[in-house]
Amino acid sequence: MTTDGAVPPPPPGLRESKKQETRQLISDVATGLFLAQGFERTTVAEIAAAARVAKKTVTNYFPHKEDLALDHQDAFAASLADAVTSRQAGESALSALRRAFAAAATDADPVAGFSGPEFARMIVESPTLSARLRDLHDRREAALADALADATGAPPGDLTPRIAAALLGAVHRTLFRRIQELTLAGQDNARISATVITEADNAFSLLEPALAAYATA
Repeated sequence: MTTDGAVPPPPPGLRESKKQETRQLISDVATGLFLAQGFERTTVAEIAAAARVAKKTVTNYFPHKEDLALDHQDAFAASLADAVTSRQAGESALSALRRAFAAAATDADPVAGFSGPEFARMIVESPTLSARLRDLHDRREAALADALADATGAPPGDLTPRIAAALLGAVHRTLFRRIQELTLAGQDNARISATVITEADNAFSLLEPALAAYATA
């Protein structure tokens, strides 16, 4: 029992633990190969051989090759919506997203774009991964629009949540690219964090006239 009296969840069973270990092994092996020889030049068969598993096992865990490289994609797509749905009482969507980005930048969170130079270079050099990343930005913006619609009780067909999500999503897209640019320029995470936190504050301030009180909890 935890200190607050709640019963902790049971530990994963042996079968589930083995599945998690296999998934992590495949992911780690794939990342190593992608960084060493490039995403486009690495095949799923090579990954399976290096991980000593069947090719079918790889595709069972990762249906698309891009899934092996972008292992945080579900968390990424949900990140902005999660910030809105978990906002504090009296906090607007803009304030919640501003606070969440500052925290992510301080922590050098990979979901915010802090991936390291080798990984960032792999992304920009791969047309496939660059296209998938654009799709993920679109998914994240759509999820944010849904969260804003729920938060404001917007009627079906109301464009306001989509417009607000587009504005907020554009800021996050730009900041993500900025982190990539600074990473590829050779800056360390501490310096990048300091830079983008200041730039994010300026960017979010530009949206205050329109969104300062929008979707306040």
